[in-house]
Amino acid sequence: MPQSLSKVYVHLIFSTKNRERTFRDDVRPNLHAYIGGILRDLDSPCIEINTEPDHAHLLLILSRTHTISDVVGQAKPGSSAWLKTRDRLYSQFHWQNGFGAFSVSQSGLAEVREYIRSQAEHHKRVSFQDEFRGFLKRYEVEFDERYVWD
Repeated sequence: MPQSLSKVYVHLIFSTKNRERTFRDDVRPNLHAYIGGILRDLDSPCIEINTEPDHAHLLLILSRTHTISDVVGQAKPGSSAWLKTRDRLYSQFHWQNGFGAFSVSQSGLAEVREYIRSQAEHHKRVSFQDEFRGFLKRYEVEFDERYVWD
C-alpha cells in the first residue's frame, strides 16, 4: 500500500497540578479554543473538549505522524504558557506531569462526546480521582496509586 492511512480516536484526560481547582468559567471557552488550535496544528483535531476546575477531557483524532506523547507534550505546555498570560490568577499554573489516553471506537464516539459534555453534572456525584481510577480499571491499565497523582 503506497499510502499510510489511519483514524485513531483518543479520549485524553489530565489534571491540573495537585488537582488544584483553577479554572474559572470565563477562561474555559478560550482555553478550549487555544488547546484545539494546538491540536489542529499537530494534525490531531479535537472533536470535543471540556474542562472542569481541576482537569480536562479531550476527544481527538490522533495524527498518523505524531505520538500521543508528542501531542500531549505540546498541548499541555503550550496551553499552560498561554493561560499564564491571561490573568495573574494563572501566573503559577501547571498541568500535572502525566496523562491518561484511552482508545475510543467509531461506534462509541457519541457516547464519549456526551460524557465529556456532561462533566459538570457527572462531578456532582464522582470525584476526578475516582473517575480516573474507573478509567484505569475499565481499560485494565495496571497502576500504582503512589505514582498516579502529583
